[in-house]
Amino acid sequence: MNRIITVASLLISVIAGMAYLPASRAYGGMAANSSPVLLPKLSDYNIFTGNPQALTPDNGFQLYELATGLFTDYAEKQRLIKVPAGTHITSVNDGLPQFPDGTILVKTFYYFNDKREPSKGKRLIETRLLIKNNNQWVAGTYVWNQQQTDATLAISASNTPVSWIDEKATTRKISYRIPGARDCASCHNANNTIMPVGLKVRNLNISVVRNGRSINQLLYLHEAGIMDNVNPQQFSTLPAWQNKKYSIQDRVRAYLDVNCAHCHSDPGSCARSAVRFAWEIPLSATRITEKNNRIVSLMAKGSMPRIGTTIVDSAALALIKQYFQ
Repeated sequence: MNRIITVASLLISVIAGMAYLPASRAYGGMAANSSPVLLPKLSDYNIFTGNPQALTPDNGFQLYELATGLFTDYAEKQRLIKVPAGTHITSVNDGLPQFPDGTILVKTFYYFNDKREPSKGKRLIETRLLIKNNNQWVAGTYVWNQQQTDATLAISASNTPVSWIDEKATTRKISYRIPGARDCASCHNANNTIMPVGLKVRNLNISVVRNGRSINQLLYLHEAGIMDNVNPQQFSTLPAWQNKKYSIQDRVRAYLDVNCAHCHSDPGSCARSAVRFAWEIPLSATRITEKNNRIVSLMAKGSMPRIGTTIVDSAALALIKQYFQ
């Protein structure tokens, strides 16, 4: 019987590093069955090649993008996925696909020094890993050092000051919150089991540029050996919430789906809330409209999402206010 990861057991696995990779697999040059899942250094996984700050994927890790992503204090994000050789993720419907044992998901958070000129460099803040081992997911957060040469597994949450120049030439300063194990378990919780959140088929079903050509991302992931053979036309596409070609209702619902639905669900940490935000639920069954004042109030106070942000997403809040007018 598969062991269910509770928040407590997740903390134990992060601190003690006692969960192990399947004996038949080796990752990032690691010898099979000789290293714990959550290794002490990010470099132990050989995710990147060359200068780590360049974030150049290596060793079978493939880039993926989302139509609408989670807001995290305006941080930039690079998302990577790797599956064991000979396996692939399998699409079941528009939601989360089925992931083979040994899947590794990587998300690196960073800020450009000057977003108007990315060539001026960036600061890497943290890299989060989700690793599927023995049919259960383990989460770990790695904090980058000042030299930007490596990141170390975090035991607890912490804050770090971040300063950058945004696209409007405004200098922004925040105290960025790096999550601990409890934080990971809060958002990635589904019936006391850790699960991925954003990597849903509908959120992947977009055009991307790879090797100088435009291609549907589902097709690209199949070509790269990550995903099963799919027909993108059989799946819906989650709107990019900032794209004005979509209706304001679809943009708002896409934003709320990605930023709120994982907690406001029957198996989520906010299961007792009467409001549901999932894209696939008909609007009339969500109670979004009935609770519009409450939603706007909590977002304006920075109380929703409950964790993961320290400042308000002003553009999203403005759009949501406009929708409810």
